[in-house]
Amino acid sequence: MNKSLRKAVIAGNWKMNKTPAETTELINSIKPLVKDADCDVVVCVPYVDLFAALDAVKGSDIKVGAENCHWANSGAFTGEISADMLKAIGVPYVIIGHSERRQYFGETDNTVHDRVRAALDAGLTIILCVGERLEERESNITMEIIGAQVKIALAGVSAEELSNIIIAYEPVWAIGTGRTATADQAEEVNGKIRELIASLYSQEDADKTVVQYGGSMNAKNAAELLSKPDVDGGLIGGASLKAPDFAAIVEAASK
Repeated sequence: MNKSLRKAVIAGNWKMNKTPAETTELINSIKPLVKDADCDVVVCVPYVDLFAALDAVKGSDIKVGAENCHWANSGAFTGEISADMLKAIGVPYVIIGHSERRQYFGETDNTVHDRVRAALDAGLTIILCVGERLEERESNITMEIIGAQVKIALAGVSAEELSNIIIAYEPVWAIGTGRTATADQAEEVNGKIRELIASLYSQEDADKTVVQYGGSMNAKNAAELLSKPDVDGGLIGGASLKAPDFAAIVEAASK
């Protein structure tokens, strides 16, 4: 992290876990543990848990995010939720482009772009996920893949709008597998993402952009990963469902 240039962000991605009652319980457990955090803390929860989460975070600095949104404001899209709907109930953050959405639900670089556009138009802060599969890393095309994902997602996004986008590098081969990129691997890719942002916008814009690492960051490896200057926090999966583990990661990001 380079806290002189940008504030770290630790965001939990709960995926398809927790009922509303369990959401209230978990957030109430997290709140006292992160009350002195020197980083931004976000919990991204399933749609049915959003109202419970928004109520539970009251009186704290924890922010709430959704795990996806649609590109249309409204229409015949059964089962989908629009960015405007999220904004209307007071949700400030949304994850877009997670590899599980790409893998299981047909998300493409182009639909990620459309969702980014909709979320920006609604005034949401976006956690934009990018990352390569194992075979792509082994073929030495990691940055070609990630570069395309970033460029397509940010097409038409102004420098002013870029300030509402957090980029989360999540190597697909390290999500839910127990494998983790080394701190040097995470730093290398995050640094190249920042270089790409500088080439698309400016060095000043790149220096202000938060680039997280995701992919099995946990209480044990967080400090090492977060010690790298281009790793500005994390998008946390399984560890975000355990209050002590999540708090330990927030503590590491606060140092």
